[in-house]
Amino acid sequence: MKINKLLVATHNPGKFVEIKRQLTDLGIEVVSLKDVGIDQDFEETGNTFEDNARGKARFYYKLAGIPTIADDSGLEVDALGGEPGVKSRRWPGYEAGDQELLDLLVNKLKGVPWEKRTATFIATAVIIDGDKEIVTRGENRGKIGLKLACPIKPGIPWASIFYPEGHDKVFSQLSIDDKNKISHRGKALNKVIKELKEND
Repeated sequence: MKINKLLVATHNPGKFVEIKRQLTDLGIEVVSLKDVGIDQDFEETGNTFEDNARGKARFYYKLAGIPTIADDSGLEVDALGGEPGVKSRRWPGYEAGDQELLDLLVNKLKGVPWEKRTATFIATAVIIDGDKEIVTRGENRGKIGLKLACPIKPGIPWASIFYPEGHDKVFSQLSIDDKNKISHRGKALNKVIKELKEND
């Protein structure tokens, strides 16, 4: 898969910044949906992270006509039986805002002690060029804090309360480079980068 220009299929500003930064090593032009004049939304109705990521990549590839990368990610909280899972952004039953999602998580975990606040962030990335698809997955274990550790970054509310294993800072307190090394999305993207370099 030879790529010179890549579209990142997300309207999420926080996610776009992280993905673009991580893809700089490829030495290609990385553009956003806004850069190519696309404002359409893709309705995530898949039953898995892979379903949503693949559907999103194909949808925006057809609109833009250039190689496209998309990801779908979510949080699975053990004390909540794996919720919110694949419906993370639509956990309340509709597309919820950042503060609402954070408040919902905090309220559902009221009274749950620190040692039982374990959770896993999961991300699946799909890149498509019209002929081939690459699918990768990354996971990150950690715990949900008892309270907000720092202000919410737009589009990634739970990163302000999720402590990855082995760290005393939440995701949003880490630099983008440090987060990309250990995060679920970072792991999935690193696998994409490796495959692109090997097949270049």
